[in-house]
Amino acid sequence: MRSALKNTAVVAAAFAGLTVATSSGAHAEDLTLCWAAWDPANALIELSHDFEAKSGNVMHYEFVPWTSFADRMLNELNSGGKLCDLMIGDSQWIGGAAENGQYVKLNDFFDKEGIKMEDFIPATVVGYAEWPKNTPNYWAMPAFGDVVGWTYRKDWFSRPELQAEFKQKYGHDLAIPKNWDELTQIAEFFQGRVIDSKTVYGAAIYTERGSEGITMGAMNALYSYGFEYENPKKPYELEGFVNSPGAVAGLEEYKKLYKCCTPPGHSDAYMTEDVDAYKSGQVALQMNFTFTWPGINADANVGGDKSGYFPNPAGPNGIQFAQLGGQGISVVAASSKQSAALDYIKWFGQPEIQQKWWKLGGYSALRKVVEDPGFASSQPYAKPFLDSMAIVKDFWAEPSYASLLQATQKRFHNYVVADQGTAKEALDGLVKDWTEIFKDDGKY
Repeated sequence: MRSALKNTAVVAAAFAGLTVATSSGAHAEDLTLCWAAWDPANALIELSHDFEAKSGNVMHYEFVPWTSFADRMLNELNSGGKLCDLMIGDSQWIGGAAENGQYVKLNDFFDKEGIKMEDFIPATVVGYAEWPKNTPNYWAMPAFGDVVGWTYRKDWFSRPELQAEFKQKYGHDLAIPKNWDELTQIAEFFQGRVIDSKTVYGAAIYTERGSEGITMGAMNALYSYGFEYENPKKPYELEGFVNSPGAVAGLEEYKKLYKCCTPPGHSDAYMTEDVDAYKSGQVALQMNFTFTWPGINADANVGGDKSGYFPNPAGPNGIQFAQLGGQGISVVAASSKQSAALDYIKWFGQPEIQQKWWKLGGYSALRKVVEDPGFASSQPYAKPFLDSMAIVKDFWAEPSYASLLQATQKRFHNYVVADQGTAKEALDGLVKDWTEIFKDDGKY
């Protein structure tokens, strides 16, 4: 899930070509693929040259900055617009797109082409493709695996004087944190410290209010402290799960991290702000989706051996989860070019194409790629990505997810950033908000 990457240049490409016959004898089509404007979209353009060459189809792209991606594309879907033939849509859109007939159901196509969902990372199938969840009803193919993880200044951690001081203070090594307590200790240790004649800070975390940022951040603490979206035995029963003692403690821990250890002015920060804080050398730790890791690894200031990567830490009882990101690729039901769009999905899912996707900077969800013996050592962030994808949870994917998200954003930001009320009051209020939404949806 993701909808607010700021200050990203819009990338767009249109390729002209003569109409030629495809290998199946059908006429070539001009296909438009809609996604967000970010580095992986540039990689997809390069990857798709192979599809154009083999099919005769011509690819066009509508790439929209994350700040307006959800509004722009959901309006397109809801209005029955014909701009997009293919949509790489957010994981949260699956419920609404399926129930409102906006995506083509892909089961028959998958069966015909021998595309098996068990060939993809299980969490990505549930998160990006299924509706209802945990049923074999598929509306997308996993396209881009992503999850919230952490980056750290490996070069700072390795300094002997800092290692000695940290161990004397906390009684354990300055290393990748095993749990949230250790993560907060590390952030406290670096907060306000002078390194190389520059004052640095502990951690860049998500606090953004307007779209989804603080929810995507705080959930990483809540999950690992025991938060549940509902009673596992009774759907939509929220009381005692959303506002459990563990969930309350997790929200308190997230606020503690924000108050003690973030850079000045970090009260409305999401992906771009965290990347900027990290790349500029302001912070020792950065929370962010793993799609940022290739750019960090290649960065002249903090890349290479200067940075390391790790999954979201466990809570006090050993529970360990992380917020799922990423997207699936779907055929838009309003498209008049569904056959050619399905050809693109078939092409995209091939193992050799998925391997190239990973090499270009895309995060493949195909098990044949990520379970290859050489994958974990192919990049310094490859194994942390795999470890993170093994512990994912995701926000609601209900058709009313936008209302559920808006309520969460308000409750979390008011408590964590604006100092309004207690964590228990915030989560009790969230139970009330979500209950009203589900009542309106007829869930009770």
